[in-house]
Amino acid sequence: MKTCPYCQIQFKPKKFAQVCCHNYKCALAHVRSKRQRAVEKAKRKSNREAKAKIKRLSEWHAEAQTQCNKYIRERDKDKDLPCISCGRYDWEIEDKWTGGKWDAGHFVSRGAEPALRYHFLNINKQCKSCNSGSGRHAKKRHTVSQEYEQRLIERIGQDMVDWLKGPHKMQNLRKDDVIEIKAYFKEQIKLLKDRS
Repeated sequence: MKTCPYCQIQFKPKKFAQVCCHNYKCALAHVRSKRQRAVEKAKRKSNREAKAKIKRLSEWHAEAQTQCNKYIRERDKDKDLPCISCGRYDWEIEDKWTGGKWDAGHFVSRGAEPALRYHFLNINKQCKSCNSGSGRHAKKRHTVSQEYEQRLIERIGQDMVDWLKGPHKMQNLRKDDVIEIKAYFKEQIKLLKDRS
């Protein structure tokens, strides 16, 4: 037995997918409801497309960076890596930060080297304390960036760190390029989550 969502009467469906009772008024209401939902869905889709057309490149970059950072945090969490700057693991860090304990910290900043903005070797899991520049090692004659560099050398080698520091050809990313980057990182996040 099912309950009709329109007249609240109990009925026995004749077909497996039957939603409402056998009364023609309920069937008519159901068809109208389906049609209204389809119209609303189409309207939402056209609104999304209209917003996407007027979205500035900087907004697309922000969305792509969000997906990139999310991927980096998932990638390093999957490998159970500690903070790249202070070496602390998840269980050693107090969960007092808004938005969780972890950021995706750039070795060479986006402003200093825009070409490395989305490069997976340039971005690593970093605790919020270190990413904000107030890490534990700032008090011990080592800055957060010096600790980041030292641990990055251990992970990827001196040659790659030197390459990251070196000059890079400027990229002129267009809107379509940034949309592709965003889609790529979304797909990588999905693959990581499916694997675990």
